[in-house]
Amino acid sequence: MNEDAFWQLIEECSPAAPDPDGDQLAAALTTRLTSGAVPEVVGFAEQLSRALYRLDRKEYGNGLSGDAFLYTRAAVVAAGRDVYERVLRDPQRFAPFVTGLAWAEALLYVPDNAYRQLTGEEWNRSTQYSYESYSHAAGWIDA
Repeated sequence: MNEDAFWQLIEECSPAAPDPDGDQLAAALTTRLTSGAVPEVVGFAEQLSRALYRLDRKEYGNGLSGDAFLYTRAAVVAAGRDVYERVLRDPQRFAPFVTGLAWAEALLYVPDNAYRQLTGEEWNRSTQYSYESYSHAAGWIDA
């Protein structure tokens, strides 16, 4: 799955009604991915981890706990490509997600749930990029 396909999938699965915790999005994504094959799930996991990794920078997460920072980054991804790219260009656009306690933890479990449904097995996955908070070392170097 390439980056464009990832964002298109996010867009297509986004609910029309407010989804503050991303639960509806996560359920729709899981359903969609389980109608495909394992390589699509792997590709989704890679693109998700890359998107979260790109937001793992000091100007976004300074002062946040690891979990709060991770779930807030997930909320930015869940908001879609346009919002995500605006936040990347202007870190000030991250602040409303923090102050509004916008978390989308459920998005993180989509690949694992889809994999389990497709294979009947747990996925001991690793991706090229770690999405864990503070793992993007270059993003945390003092300028």
